Amino acid sequence: MAQLQMRASQAVSDGDERRFCSACAFSAACLSQGFDKRALNELHVLVEHAGPFAPGSFLFREREPFNAIAAVRAGTVKTCVFGSDGREQVLGFHRPGEIIGLSAIHSDRYPCNAIAVDTVELCRFSFPKIALLATRMPGLQQQLFRLLSADIGKATLLAGDFAADARVAAFLISLAQRAARHCGSATHISLPMPRTDIASYLRLAPETVSRVLGRLQQSSVIRVERRELEVLDSTELERLAADVLRGRVELDPDQGTR
Repeated sequence: MAQLQMRASQAVSDGDERRFCSACAFSAACLSQGFDKRALNELHVLVEHAGPFAPGSFLFREREPFNAIAAVRAGTVKTCVFGSDGREQVLGFHRPGEIIGLSAIHSDRYPCNAIAVDTVELCRFSFPKIALLATRMPGLQQQLFRLLSADIGKATLLAGDFAADARVAAFLISLAQRAARHCGSATHISLPMPRTDIASYLRLAPETVSRVLGRLQQSSVIRVERRELEVLDSTELERLAADVLRGRVELDPDQGTR
């Protein structure tokens, strides 16, 4: 059975029974409707804190029955599928405050695997309970729609015949925007995933990703030190990513379309 279901632990105190964890993807919607943590517990919508999960742990597996979505509380999760030859295709990376499992809603089974890239902690939400509560809370229902829209947008971001520089630049911009929302910095990015995973996600060869990162660093657009990256010239990075990002608006599930 999925570790997402089996390894849930007691909820960790956030210091105040009314306050939500800063990584909670639903807190803004719930608070706008006048629901705090205590009120939600009274409605039997239980948030289970799960983990920590060691790097390489499967949080759920492809084709397992779906009954929960989860917010990443700490660490990075990759979603992926395996071909008949065992080759892995990375579908996306999920950082703190982002949701995994949304793509399983239609089929009632997870269509991919979710694997911890580094040490991961999750907040698990029973989807039947969240869906029931959403019928009473328009704000929560709208938040679910936003999360679904953002998930679809990320999945289609790289659909097209784009140059390697554009793909890498768009990936870095996406990570920077997500870091800004949840860490407050749009220039410092953690890259816990190996280059092979980044390459798989971008549909590029690993050596191509390394060459592009090297060129960007040599041109003083970024600075890379091991698994940490700093954006030095966001204007140039955005120029390189223009073909990928043209006509697309980054959707912030906490605030709506910007």
